[in-house]
Amino acid sequence: MAIKVGLVSLGCEKNLVDSERMLHKLRAHGYELVTEFGESDVAVVNTCGFIQSAKEEAIETILEIAKLKEEGRVKKLILTGCLTERYKEEAAAEFPEADAVIGIGDNKDIVDILDKVLHGERIVRFSPKMDVELSGERILSTLPFFSYLKISEGCSNCCTYCAIPMIRGKYRSTPMEQLLDEANWMAENGVTELNIIAQDTTRYGEDLYGENKLCELLHKLCQIEKLRWIRVLYCYPERITDELIETIANEPKIVKYLDMPIQHCNDDILKRMNRPSTKAKLYEVIRKLRTAMPDIVLRTTLITGFPGETEEQFEELCKFTQDIMFTRLGCFAYSQEDGTKAGAFPDQLDDEVKQHRADVIMEQQMHISYDYNMRQLDTVKTAVVEGFDKWAECYFGRTAADAPDIDGKVFFSSERKLAVGEYVTIRINDMLDYDLLGEVIEDESAE
Repeated sequence: MAIKVGLVSLGCEKNLVDSERMLHKLRAHGYELVTEFGESDVAVVNTCGFIQSAKEEAIETILEIAKLKEEGRVKKLILTGCLTERYKEEAAAEFPEADAVIGIGDNKDIVDILDKVLHGERIVRFSPKMDVELSGERILSTLPFFSYLKISEGCSNCCTYCAIPMIRGKYRSTPMEQLLDEANWMAENGVTELNIIAQDTTRYGEDLYGENKLCELLHKLCQIEKLRWIRVLYCYPERITDELIETIANEPKIVKYLDMPIQHCNDDILKRMNRPSTKAKLYEVIRKLRTAMPDIVLRTTLITGFPGETEEQFEELCKFTQDIMFTRLGCFAYSQEDGTKAGAFPDQLDDEVKQHRADVIMEQQMHISYDYNMRQLDTVKTAVVEGFDKWAECYFGRTAADAPDIDGKVFFSSERKLAVGEYVTIRINDMLDYDLLGEVIEDESAE
């Protein structure tokens, strides 16, 4: 009887890609994959260790599975990912229940590690970060019609608040031919929506080819016949070039949506964050984007309560976001992280102040989102079907304006049965705070 393995992937979709590669290796070597830990012989936790809340989630998950192991429902526990990579031997000591504690450079050897664990060894191993696989076969764990293409590993931007460079290492681009092979494989296996991800997609190719190659990569991806939507995430604003704007504007398969994390707008705070942007540059790049694509959906993330942030600087951020009116926005209270430069800065703010400021921003954004959704009433859009809500008795999915997992949904009725992954034309006739409501129509073209 095959040994059953369950894997949970915590944190971002970049971590998810790593998990999908491990899943493929495990299944290829005869292990049976299960989704419930209570049914598994071996549990693998691919942790996140980016900020405090992510670390807390990882620890809670580990302890829950450790309890299952204590009860005899799970035989072996393997820990990997950003939390173990960040804290190494400390993590191995803190979790004696774990039969293996490994770093991200060891994920490629997950089968060998699991074999040794099953033979009674305890593995504590942290191979060099440069050993992380930049490509490889995967078991897609998302809905069958969409997936992620991770085009690089690590980060070299060294923002003072961020632990990613010390966890994941310096920026390493994946060779373009490998990315195109992977994208073609996904398209042949039913993926029609491809989401381009990296810590900084706009740096792609500079380390490998000596020049930026993101636009060339996007043009070649657009030539893959079975792909319908291509979405570009995590674009640093200072690296959004005129060429990139033109590429997004003119390639029909690239959805007019851009994720552009700016973190703040105050010049002094941006400088202390080691971000090369200024407020004037942010205004300029947003002006260019909206001139080229008046209906572009702009998403950003902000940090409130960075060390030393004054009330005046916070008010400047509020005014900036009200002025820009980002279509999508997430805001996080600053997390003081061990080993980062900002973690040692003076003038750390109280948690209550940081969170209150984040709440103010998100309340602002709720009104902006409401106004945006109001403008969508009586428009016609293309949506991709994600499923059927039996309680609401309607289908749900996303438009091109919604990235998977992080943005809103559209709920819609249909007179015929729809399939997951099907693209349909809908008319928007109502709205909720962040979601849209509509009905499928068959005789009108969508936006």
